[in-house]
Amino acid sequence: MSDPAAVSELVKRARDGDPRAVARLITMVESSDPALPELAAALAPHTGTAQVIGLTGSPGVGKSTTTTELVRSLRAQRKRVGVLAVDPSSPFTGGAILGDRVRMQDHATDPGVYIRSMSSRGQLGGLAAATPQAVRVLEGAGCEVILVETVGVGQAEVEIASLADTTVVVLAPGLGDAIQAAKAGILEVGDLFVVNKADRAGADATYHDIQGMIGLADRAAGQWRPKVVRAIASRGEGIDEILAAIDQHHDWLVRHDELRRRREARAAAEIEAIVLAALRERLPAAVADQLPAVIAGTHDPYAAAAAILAELGLTTHMS
Repeated sequence: MSDPAAVSELVKRARDGDPRAVARLITMVESSDPALPELAAALAPHTGTAQVIGLTGSPGVGKSTTTTELVRSLRAQRKRVGVLAVDPSSPFTGGAILGDRVRMQDHATDPGVYIRSMSSRGQLGGLAAATPQAVRVLEGAGCEVILVETVGVGQAEVEIASLADTTVVVLAPGLGDAIQAAKAGILEVGDLFVVNKADRAGADATYHDIQGMIGLADRAAGQWRPKVVRAIASRGEGIDEILAAIDQHHDWLVRHDELRRRREARAAAEIEAIVLAALRERLPAAVADQLPAVIAGTHDPYAAAAAILAELGLTTHMS
């Protein structure tokens, strides 16, 4: 699709609540449609106001159930909600293995909720490469709150923090060492920790362990101290407390101008990704032109790189 008028019409339909239009727009994003610049321009006036909440954690902790109950409570507040559930990729089709999202079917017929499974397509960090632009689509479609649920791959799943205003780390007792699941990157990016399945043995120990680990972290005066909440998502228990903690974090972000900083960083990462993608398209031919001289020893790799950058109109300390 390359007709700006057609793109604008799709965006209008999406804002009017047409789920098929939203689906088409996200498909355009996932497939790197040539009309992406026109789509971004049409969405821009309608973005930047949604609250983006990330949910991450190891497999089996109940992220999807927690997400489902959060949607239920948000809809009770009459908020329009979008859900992006990033799933592992099928090695055969590249599609999302858990794309049916059975646990979220309670909201499938609710016109105030849009749920989309996205394949990670081998992307590390728990998100799909197209997730940031898909968030923009849901913002443009009028979603007031967007929940982004990551793949669930463990400690390396920290990319969500660069996308979300608030990052929720879901844990559960009885699935191995909870601190191992939450240490390193995950512990550092969490704004809120949810000890789900709190009716299980070991839940209190997990709760206190996480509190202890948070207490050991160095933080400046006035810096946000992550909260820890108990929940039994399968029974809807603790969901109001989770939302209250998310609202407290959002208020803190606004008061300390951190929300603006996080969104600036998010926009910078999107711009950088687009620039790098454009450069990668041009690089193979430019590199191929330099290979004979480098192999022959008449040019070194740094000189070759400097020549490519100069050809692109860029300068570097190598030149």
